[in-house]
Amino acid sequence: MENNKLESTSVEFQYGNKLVKLETNKIARQATAAVLVTIDDLVVLTTVVAKKEADPGKDFFPLAVFYQEKFYATGIIPGGFFKREARPTERETLTSRLIDRPIRPLFPEEFKNEVQVFSTVMSSGKDQNPDIAAMIGASAALCVAGVPFDGPMGAARVGFIDGNYVLNPSFSELEESYLDMVVAGTEQAVLMVESEAKELSEDLMLGAVLFGHQEMQAVIKACNDLKEKAGKEDWVISPDEESPKYYEELQSKYTDQISNAFTIKSKSERSDAISSIKEDIVNSYPDADDIQLGKILGAFKKLEKDIVRRSILTNQPRIDGRDTDTVRPIFIETDVLPSAHGSSLFTRGETQAIVVATLGSSRDAQRIEAIEGQGTDNFMLHYNFPAYSVGEIGMPMGPKRREIGHGNLAKRAIKAVLPDVNDFGYTIRVVSEITESNGSSSMASVCGTSLSLMDAGVPISSPVAGIAMGLIKEGDDFAVLTDILGDEDHLGDMDFKVAGTDTGITALQMDIKIQGINEAIMEVALTKAKAARTHILGIMNDAISKPKDLSENAPAMKTFMVDKDKIKEIIGKGGAVIKSMQEVTGATVDIDDDGTVSVFGQNQSSMKACLEIIENILEEPEVDKVYKGTVVKIVDFGAFVNILPGKDGLLHISEIAHERTENVSDVLSEGQEIDVKLIGFERGKMKLSAKALIAKEDNKSENVEEIQSDE
Repeated sequence: MENNKLESTSVEFQYGNKLVKLETNKIARQATAAVLVTIDDLVVLTTVVAKKEADPGKDFFPLAVFYQEKFYATGIIPGGFFKREARPTERETLTSRLIDRPIRPLFPEEFKNEVQVFSTVMSSGKDQNPDIAAMIGASAALCVAGVPFDGPMGAARVGFIDGNYVLNPSFSELEESYLDMVVAGTEQAVLMVESEAKELSEDLMLGAVLFGHQEMQAVIKACNDLKEKAGKEDWVISPDEESPKYYEELQSKYTDQISNAFTIKSKSERSDAISSIKEDIVNSYPDADDIQLGKILGAFKKLEKDIVRRSILTNQPRIDGRDTDTVRPIFIETDVLPSAHGSSLFTRGETQAIVVATLGSSRDAQRIEAIEGQGTDNFMLHYNFPAYSVGEIGMPMGPKRREIGHGNLAKRAIKAVLPDVNDFGYTIRVVSEITESNGSSSMASVCGTSLSLMDAGVPISSPVAGIAMGLIKEGDDFAVLTDILGDEDHLGDMDFKVAGTDTGITALQMDIKIQGINEAIMEVALTKAKAARTHILGIMNDAISKPKDLSENAPAMKTFMVDKDKIKEIIGKGGAVIKSMQEVTGATVDIDDDGTVSVFGQNQSSMKACLEIIENILEEPEVDKVYKGTVVKIVDFGAFVNILPGKDGLLHISEIAHERTENVSDVLSEGQEIDVKLIGFERGKMKLSAKALIAKEDNKSENVEEIQSDE
């Protein structure tokens, strides 16, 4: 029988305990390149489309990376009104960044062709994260595409379980892990690290980076094998002969002016000086067209970079006058917003953040719909970067990729010190408003979040501080910079952010723009970061040393367990009881199937009123105890009286008074409050008495009057 299947080229390799298959020339054949990555049930298609025509007028590399998870991958139909995938989720955005960050520096500086990388999760098991497969697919597709990509790039996830590093742990394994780290790099060097940890030491974190880099060599070899089998002809990139000429001209005329501008400590004044120089340069080339102007400004950027880097490597003061180890001056205030549950103002040099913490009930938790199923997140951290923070004009829009990424980094830094949800059942939302920015606003957000949570009364286990480190490297000479400025970030070779407590690291993010960052350099950076973190924690401790009591503005909450058999009594028939208590008290009540009850009130009095009702519901009626009841129904033989929520007893006509009662409705009415005594049970029903509470003396006096009248 003739085989009707399409032929393909593939490579298989063992990666940890998984067999990975890279396949090309079968799917999406009109793209520049496409690779299908298969790991067990996980299938990720990554395509690359690159334009042959360059855009020499651009002064940046137009690379766009998109990652998308299809719900059909796990047999799910999306919820909501629109039954199709819509805008990218936060996880899709973060994974897009995870792919983008390590591949971007592997393209040559002169390459300005438009490139799009698109990864689609088409099939997935529910216990593994597809992001590593997507990163591998991007590397493999770029290798076979023929574009000037200085790869391959490998990627690995590293966990730390029972004292051992674990390669590519599953979701269930990560729940037991003290570390969740993604490492990406080439054969020779690490390019990117993204991680969260439970207060691990610098040595353990560095060991994890090196472990991941060692293990990913299997990926790099497989990508090379696939390129050898199916790689397209390498593109020929014409050398840019004009830019070096412009660089020499600018270097001879403007070096002193640029050097002087970078001694101005104020960011805004320095920016004005640089803009003035740039304007002079543009005016000095009146006949230049747009393409030439792009190259001229590119040469100017390179000259800026070289001047600042050379200054630092020759041990001259940094742009703002500091040495390489000094942290900028820090100013801290807490409780800066009177109506907020918790707030802080964190200022470090020209970087400033107002961070606000808000507490809510479990109903306020973020609902998440992902391909592995639905869930909730009771801790949210949102980072906002308005244009005014850098003195610019901009339209307020939704969060951009950078804002989502910075917020996620700060969130991961804080997660390790948050109380267990069973001990502190509040949903927590933190918002970091960046009001000034000149370097490392994400780490300012980490510090501000820690402060605002303590101000709100959240019992975090330890304060967390963050610091951004930089690197300047030329040949064997290098300088590691503590607390980098925005300009130092743009002009440097590494952005290295470390957050943690006095005990250890809770988050580490590293982006490296060059090859050749070795273990020794990373060790120096981690050591310097620890010293800076300790310094910042000391200043934070002076401002607020421990979590306050819950703010008066904060809602009140209590969580407790009840017998499962009591759940239906709290809810009532058709939810009548729970609806009534929520309407009366203004509190909200959540009940889990295991008997966990959470009562949430906007204030203490609301919560206490609701708790009192629940306590009455749970209370077992006691014989001989007196209750204040309410008549709920009149019948010929008596009245039914509610003595506890959901518990009605019979007040028989003979138990209303000592004297004979002819008509119940003559002495009682529905809604009337009456004191009654529980005198017993009959076939499980409560028997109540009102006459048992009437003093006997009253009856004796009536009898005496009757005897005297007879005489």
